[in-house]
Amino acid sequence: MSGHSKWANIKHKKAKVDAQKGAAFAKFSREITISAKVGGIDPASNFRLRTAIDKAKTEGLPNDNIKRALEKASGSGGSENLEEITYEGYGPGGVAVFIEAMTDNRNRTAGDIRSYFTKNNGNLGETGCVGWMFKEEGIISVKKTDLGQEKIFDIAINAGAEDFTEEDDDYKIVTTPETLQQVAEKIEKSGINIKEAQRTRTPENTIEVTDESTAKFLLRLLDSLENHEDVQNVFANFEMDDTLLEELS
Repeated sequence: MSGHSKWANIKHKKAKVDAQKGAAFAKFSREITISAKVGGIDPASNFRLRTAIDKAKTEGLPNDNIKRALEKASGSGGSENLEEITYEGYGPGGVAVFIEAMTDNRNRTAGDIRSYFTKNNGNLGETGCVGWMFKEEGIISVKKTDLGQEKIFDIAINAGAEDFTEEDDDYKIVTTPETLQQVAEKIEKSGINIKEAQRTRTPENTIEVTDESTAKFLLRLLDSLENHEDVQNVFANFEMDDTLLEELS
């Protein structure tokens, strides 16, 4: 498994622990708020909002938090001037790092992120410096079920999916960002429960990190970025031996 993919799985396990601290809950709430602001507060007609709420519930976000996040979007729960913004840079070893954030203070967020790069032998770059290395895709996760791989594959491809892979306990269905919603809805109508549907950025090429010192700085950088309250997603194009990755993580 690619380093960035393995790291993503480790992040997911850590997120369940971090959620108890409230950090993950804040990220879920912000995604719900901005999704509702962009596409409306009705999940039935706002796919991004529906998937944000589903993911938040799966990770244990209380209903009261979801209600408050929706109230913020409608203006009845106090205003929070959130905007979506991206940052790009190079981590140690020349690893490309792409960051998606939501912030009410660009200067604060940029300053924090710049300091993380500097402290960990990296450099925050200009917009566009690494974005071209990542392909935007839609990823739909489906738990392995009694329907079997061939049946789910046929349903996914007929729904308009571009690729289909097997990973751990799930099947991963790949779409374009534009067709994510339509493919997900067709899969749901076929009776298959979707575990998660989200837009992601997949590296077109990767850099192998073998040096332990470089690996330590890289993972510390990624961890700092992930833990920042304004950062929603972090993508990096590295490969790393599973044993080294798990040991340092």
